[in-house]
Amino acid sequence: MSFEIKYNEEELILPDIKCDCGMKHMKPDMDIYIGNGILDNTIKYLKKRDYGKNVVVITDDIIYPIVGQKVEEMLTDAGYQVRLCKLEREEQLLPDQTAIGEVLLTVDLDTDFMIAVGSGTINDITRYVAVNTELPFVSIGTAPSMDGYTSVIAPLIHGKLKVNKPAVSPEILICDLEIMKKAPYQMLIAGFGDVVGKYIAIADWKLGKIINKEEYCPVTIDIVSQAVEKCINSVDGIINRTDEGVRNIIEALILAGITILIIGQTRAVASNEHNMGHYWEMMKLLRNEKPASHGIAVGVATGYAIDFYNRFLELNLDNIDPGKIKANRLTKSEWQEEVLDKYGDRVGNLILQNNPDEYLDWPEQLRRINTIKNSFKEIKKQLEFMPSSAEIRVIYETLDFPLQSE
Repeated sequence: MSFEIKYNEEELILPDIKCDCGMKHMKPDMDIYIGNGILDNTIKYLKKRDYGKNVVVITDDIIYPIVGQKVEEMLTDAGYQVRLCKLEREEQLLPDQTAIGEVLLTVDLDTDFMIAVGSGTINDITRYVAVNTELPFVSIGTAPSMDGYTSVIAPLIHGKLKVNKPAVSPEILICDLEIMKKAPYQMLIAGFGDVVGKYIAIADWKLGKIINKEEYCPVTIDIVSQAVEKCINSVDGIINRTDEGVRNIIEALILAGITILIIGQTRAVASNEHNMGHYWEMMKLLRNEKPASHGIAVGVATGYAIDFYNRFLELNLDNIDPGKIKANRLTKSEWQEEVLDKYGDRVGNLILQNNPDEYLDWPEQLRRINTIKNSFKEIKKQLEFMPSSAEIRVIYETLDFPLQSE
């Protein structure tokens, strides 16, 4: 099964979804433009949707002089009434309640739509405000740093806690390669890290299908697999900031994000590697330290997860003794205490409240052990696509990508 994307000039055309997996599928209603110098076409793209003339532009003090000011001037010259929300911070801008409040206070009753000019944080803030104000929004991407441009989930921070909130995707996405090529190198490799993390999401979903009979969509797996392949084959292009290399990153990020729109969930694009990244981010925030970018954290976590998978696939399951596992397993109270110890009382109690069925009783754990033993040949076959730890390490070292968390 193959999912192919095509272009009509600079507009990316998504094909109809043909899949009989049984899951509900939706075709994204989004205009996606990728190309060199296409920022100048912004007004033309907006007129196709005919939103109205009152617009709020959301950006930050770093992006404003680079891209935001030009967008504001183009809109004003074209007769739009522009309200600018420039989020200014002495340190790192976070997608928290303060930033969301600033945007909400800029939106008025006569606002017709919003434009997010920026990358991850700006888009997450805007998409959350958009869903709560029922306003459409347009995204002008400035860096190929994350797969959230097309997402309907907003990872936000509330009281230094990481929370995922339902949101909406932009109706228009504009990715000017001339702008994205000039993004800081750390943002380029953050995009790579976010995509390479899909190795783990794919592997975990394949395991979930075998062990727990999960619903499973081969089309979205095909899309995400193509996204990973695009990035793995673009290492030199990323380092040298070539048109092809940067296009491949942003296409890969968009493809991955689109799967969320197609099936309405993140199963194909986020799993344990994201959980690790979110944990590190929360711990940094609780210590009042600057967290790593999302893509860097996910990429580092992916390295650890690949190590785990490599070891798992080398196991001799004939040597597994369920009796010893049962004797050494944590009781529910011990497991709860460990969650509280690792996350702290505030975060830990929220995790326990929101995941009441996370702890496995012994009959369920034994069932999973036996299923793995009986299906190990099939599991190995399904996970043949996984790279080795040595292979991923070579790629990381070539890109100067971090190998471990700080």
